Amino acid sequence: MILSLPVLIGLIGIALLFDFLNGLHDAANSIATVVSTRVLKPQYAVLWAAFFNFIAFAVFGLHVAQTVGTGIVHAQVIDAQVIFAALIGAIAWNVITWVLGIPSSSSHALIGGLLGAGVAKIGFGAIVWSGVIKTVSAIFVSPAVGLLLALLLVLLVAWTSLKLTPLGVDKRFRKLQLISAALYSLGHGGNDAQKTMGIIAVLLYSQGLLGGEFHVPFWVVLSCQAAMALGTLSGGWRIVHTMGSKITRLTPAQGFCAETGGAITLFAATFWGVPVSSTHTITGAIVGVGAARRLSAVRWNVASNIIVAWTVTLPAAAAIGAGTYWLTGLFT
Repeated sequence: MILSLPVLIGLIGIALLFDFLNGLHDAANSIATVVSTRVLKPQYAVLWAAFFNFIAFAVFGLHVAQTVGTGIVHAQVIDAQVIFAALIGAIAWNVITWVLGIPSSSSHALIGGLLGAGVAKIGFGAIVWSGVIKTVSAIFVSPAVGLLLALLLVLLVAWTSLKLTPLGVDKRFRKLQLISAALYSLGHGGNDAQKTMGIIAVLLYSQGLLGGEFHVPFWVVLSCQAAMALGTLSGGWRIVHTMGSKITRLTPAQGFCAETGGAITLFAATFWGVPVSSTHTITGAIVGVGAARRLSAVRWNVASNIIVAWTVTLPAAAAIGAGTYWLTGLFT
């Protein structure tokens, strides 16, 4: 079905709204550690993160956008109704978890919404299983990799700081944490904004507006990066509190290790075209830093609640996406 121009623009607007909410929801991932260690005040931290969110398109390719656009649900299945239902599923879950202060994954909310809408349309034949398996595997792999990298970095930092006083260590890593926060925000912008790029691109493809070959137009790239950066500027203070202080207390050196471990994981995933969750990644890294001191330094009850939210996100967003698809079918 060929959409009228106002309807097409409206759907693109909803996709950019999701991207904005993604930045709002995941701002905490980029700035929680740098705020909790008091290296930057919150208002400066969001500016720092938003800038590096925006320029990510200049660093990374568009492999993640390709995966989301064609590697979760078959491109020929996707139409305006599927896109609308997927976005509503993702937005609704994002708002619910933001209100509750739960750092769930915007990425997996979008993928869940897309899966739910696609299955509601034609059944399980809509699913590209190779892409879904890769994405679901990343739910478990990315926090584990973030945790292990953070642990290794803590050991490396301890070894290289043997001759420094505690004050000297603090001063060194207050400067270095600016770099690690920038790298993490760059990785976040590179991986997360591409998911919305993929959604908009496959919508345009379904309307025959990409010349018969799937690709992401440059104006879509700029729009998605800008929407995410604006969302980050708006901040997500409820989730900052959970990520920055409820899981474990952080020093600047530990914040540097968590952010660097998370950034390396995001860079690798983006390079390989895997749509991972920045929330999962930084949470794993923060837990790894806390566990490096002692296991009791981690508030495991908070961490376990976050893990439950991770597990529920994809099926919950899928259910909302499927329900939205069926409801819109009654009126169209």
